[in-house]
Formats: sequence, C-alpha cells, structure tokens
Amino acid sequence: MVSQEQRRRQLAREKFLRQQQRRTQARRKANVRNSVIASVLGVIVIGSVTLYTTGALKGDDKKANAAADVTPSATPTSKAPDPCGKPAAGSVEKMSWKKEPAMTIDTSAKYSMKLATTCGDIDVALKTAAAPHTVNSFNFLAGKGYFDHTKCHRLTTTGIYVLQCGDPQGTGMGGPGYTLPDENLKDKSLKGNTYPAGTVAMANTGQKHTGGSQFFLVYKDSPLPPSYTPFGTVSEAGMKVLQKIAAAGAQAADPTSGNTAPNATVVINKATVTKS
Repeated sequence: MVSQEQRRRQLAREKFLRQQQRRTQARRKANVRNSVIASVLGVIVIGSVTLYTTGALKGDDKKANAAADVTPSATPTSKAPDPCGKPAAGSVEKMSWKKEPAMTIDTSAKYSMKLATTCGDIDVALKTAAAPHTVNSFNFLAGKGYFDHTKCHRLTTTGIYVLQCGDPQGTGMGGPGYTLPDENLKDKSLKGNTYPAGTVAMANTGQKHTGGSQFFLVYKDSPLPPSYTPFGTVSEAGMKVLQKIAAAGAQAADPTSGNTAPNATVVINKATVTKS
C-alpha cells in the first residue's frame, strides 16, 4: 500500500516531468520560429538585390515607373570632392510632343553626339543604321535644346555601373511625351547578358517599346538582359570623364524617387548631334 508521503513524492515527480516536457516543446517551437524568420529575411534580401539589378534603369514618363524608381539602387559612397565645374547659365526648357518625330536623318551616314557636361565632354559614336529611330529622336531632341542644362540624375555603383541622364525633370520620371521602338537588341557587343563599358543605351519602363529620352552610359561592364536599346559607344576620352564621375561616388537614395544621384555635379550644358 502506497503511503501518503510516497504519493506526494510521486505527484511531485510527475509535475516536474510535465514542466520539463513543456520547456522542451517551447524551445523546439522557438527554434522553428527563428528558422522561419531567418528564411524570410533571406528571401527579402535576395529579392531586394534582384529588384535592384532589374529595376534600376526604369524611367521615362509613365506611372509604372513610380514603383520602379523606388527599388534599391546604388549603395551610397563616402562623399569625395566634387570633380566637376559649375553649370553654364541657363535653365531647362519644358518641351513635349505627342508623337515620335518624322525620320530626317540619313540612315546610311555616320552620326556622333557630344555631351558638353560640367565634368568634361563625352563624345558618343552613334549606331545610326542599327538604331535609326533612336538616333533620329536624339538628333531631333538635341536640335531643340531638350537636353541642355539637364542633370544626370542617377549613378549606380553596385551590381550595375551606369550613369543615367536625359530627364529634364531630374527625377527619373520625365520624357518627351512619345515613346520609341526597341532596336538593336541583338547587337554583337551584348554577350552573356552583359552591357560592356562604353555602351550608351536607352532606359525604359520595363515594358517593350517604351524608350523616351532617358539613357544610360555604362562605365564598367554591367550584367543586364538585352532589353535596352544600345545606340552608341563612348569615346576613350569620354570614358575618362565617366570614370571621374564614378570615382566621386553616389549619394544615399532619395526617399521620394529612389534615385542615387552622383556626388559629382553632372549637368549637360549642351547636347549636339552631328553628321560626319
């Protein structure tokens, strides 16, 4: 027969065992919960990097770009001395057109574009035959003074390496009012989903045939899908100017637009397109 004292000890042992079991179960649940949280955070980080590499070049006069332009962009770098001069006197002219300009260039001729910037001249050999609509548009816009006094609003320094320009608004949301067809997406220079250093290409909204006036200049080989019309190549002297701009680094992302503006004061004082 079990005495009262033995029964009391038995109940105490059972209570202790139940407490230990509950503690073990709680630790297991906590471990599972922490593993799930870590996995979710990992997905978020990977997703952010993916958004950056695919969304950094979206822009140009469409509401859809509002979302694209706030995706993570370049990591801000410590501010270096501004290597560029003061902008020329003048202001940006507000211009807009309802449709793409009529073809006026000679598609069999050679054309070049000069961007006279506060950081130095950037000369670009244009791919007229391969991208006639794009070159014709730049010839038209430059002739109207559309790019004059405009800031290059984005510099990316992580993942892809480009300077983006061509928006009179300076926000990544501006455009000429019309869109251009995609061209030259099978250019021989675009090997292995890479836009090589020196390439000048069109930004777009992420959809087909949505280029406008914004363009980007690649200062270091950049992994990108062949979705952005390559229409020019920067000269050797122009590359030195780009490298100088890149070396000055980028600012923290603007909370409104998501742009990481260059630390250098990059303003296109004058853009001209010339037939050779």
